[in-house]
Amino acid sequence: MSIHVVLDCADPEKLAGFWSKALGYEISGFAEQWGMLKGPREGDVFLLQRVPEPKAGKNRMHIDVTAPDIEAKARELEELGARRLSAEPVSQFDMTWITMADPEGNEFCVCKE
Repeated sequence: MSIHVVLDCADPEKLAGFWSKALGYEISGFAEQWGMLKGPREGDVFLLQRVPEPKAGKNRMHIDVTAPDIEAKARELEELGARRLSAEPVSQFDMTWITMADPEGNEFCVCKE
């Protein structure tokens, strides 16, 4: 069994460039309202689905991107168009993360591995 993640967005082609670099996935292609990214392991799929309505409110689910150096990863993602939503890293339950948003405003976290 595998789980595919689907992110609703306005522009799959634009976000594919961001998310492929953020996740280390390859852009597989585009068809109709879809953009597909494939990960390094068999079954790793991240789909971008074009929807007509703009994002409204906070995501009910989000992506966690892990990295050994979350400050460096956050800076890298900011250079790709992300923005920080938390000024400082947050630490709870022996975990540390930075809350961010992708170029369309979808929230995600950069978490310490």
